[in-house]
Amino acid sequence: MTTGATPAAPIPPVTPVTAETVRARTRQLLAAHPPAGTDRTAFLRARFDAGLAWVHYPEGLGGLGAPRSLQAAVDAELEAAGAPDNDPRRIGIGLGMAAPTILAYGTEEQKRRFLRPLWVGEEVWCQLFSEPGAGSDLAALATRAVLDEGAGEWVVDGQKVWTSSAHNARWGILVARTDPARPKHQGITYFLCDMHDPGVEVRPLRQITGEAEFNEVFLTGVRIPDAHRLGAVGEGWAVARTTLMNERVSIGGMRIPREGGMIAPVAAAWRERPGLRTHALHQRLLELWVEAEVARLTGERLRQQLAAGQPGPEGSGMKLTFARLNQEISGLEVELLGEEGLLYEDWTMRRPELVDFTGRDAGYRYLRAKGNSIEGGTSEILLNIVAERVLGLPPEPRDDKDLAWKDLSR
Repeated sequence: MTTGATPAAPIPPVTPVTAETVRARTRQLLAAHPPAGTDRTAFLRARFDAGLAWVHYPEGLGGLGAPRSLQAAVDAELEAAGAPDNDPRRIGIGLGMAAPTILAYGTEEQKRRFLRPLWVGEEVWCQLFSEPGAGSDLAALATRAVLDEGAGEWVVDGQKVWTSSAHNARWGILVARTDPARPKHQGITYFLCDMHDPGVEVRPLRQITGEAEFNEVFLTGVRIPDAHRLGAVGEGWAVARTTLMNERVSIGGMRIPREGGMIAPVAAAWRERPGLRTHALHQRLLELWVEAEVARLTGERLRQQLAAGQPGPEGSGMKLTFARLNQEISGLEVELLGEEGLLYEDWTMRRPELVDFTGRDAGYRYLRAKGNSIEGGTSEILLNIVAERVLGLPPEPRDDKDLAWKDLSR
């Protein structure tokens, strides 16, 4: 089975696109490809080709050029029919970061090559951004890309770190320095990196949970065709910002039901085990339950705003809230469970495909939530973004924005 197979001709468009027309289109898909008798991958490919993957994407690229809000009508019809999904948690980096960036900056050839196998889940993506010396200050990155003009390829050398899913990934979104003589934000270019290149080495990073969902990635003489450059040379920071804004929305703006997410197991334990209750814990639970519900409703509002445009700095605020609440709620759960909360099910070194907060025990949630204030942008950096871009406060004084990267102190 080849992931680069030519997509089938899309179903002819229906104009205008309304909730009823997308429902009818979804029923046509189900009639032509009954979920019970259709291979999962074949069904997902057919769904993409019918424009029902991302209805707001252009026709031929998994969408219908319709309002984003109509996706809910499609999803409801498919769920009711028992149709398979594309396992979005496993391919979240591709869906939430790579795809919107490729759509915004990619060539037509890049969009048609990468979006279909990305959405179907045939190709997993990772994010090659952070480095040992460039985490919160991503623009300080030192990974170097030099153009081999004769071959039409970029030769990349450097190291990336905290790379989720690198051990499973087929492709990586990569930012590298292409002009060290320019200021740090201006000498960066954005690439699509083949993780199967022989110069790519992935090493596990074992974290406090005992698992290694993160990795460090060493790039040695990795050759990337210029056709896999995303955006113009030297304009990678603007492309990367698109990725980062979408990343924060995907982390902090996930759709969850009322009393869903991290608050769910705490509320369930409170109801089912009255012997654990104290007045002080009750007050904390009430406060956090209300905050979790406010965050959920704010996320709904953010998604409605996205339906009318592109993600902005509001996603940074949601991601901030997500990190703080996860840590406070998981801490409350451990205290509520007492001695039981100190137990941990398994310290075995594993390399999981996804993070499962609600399917694990309280100890795992408590330990794993500590990373929420680091991954996807540290809380300190996000506070600066909210202050400057949402509240309009003066930016912090910086003396490194106009200096050539090669002249910066390191």
